[in-house]
Amino acid sequence: MGVSEMKPGTDWRDHITTDPNIGHGQVCIRGTRIPVAVVLDNSAANPSPQTVLQNYPSLTEESLSAATRYAADLARERIVDFGRRIGA
Repeated sequence: MGVSEMKPGTDWRDHITTDPNIGHGQVCIRGTRIPVAVVLDNSAANPSPQTVLQNYPSLTEESLSAATRYAADLARERIVDFGRRIGA
């Protein structure tokens, strides 16, 4: 299974949580103190998902995929005004 894939029936909510007592309530990978934002920043900066997994041994391919799916769901929830027209 590739990093961008999750097992059928797996929801990102199974891998991501928030707790006001952990990381000041930041959204984290379940069972870790690693904020999803850190995972996404590292995924964007590293050409290989395997590099992210090596840098954060407590992450799994599924948790990395869950972080990406979580971000995708957030992006669908609102429209962001870029202050300019695309293609203009």
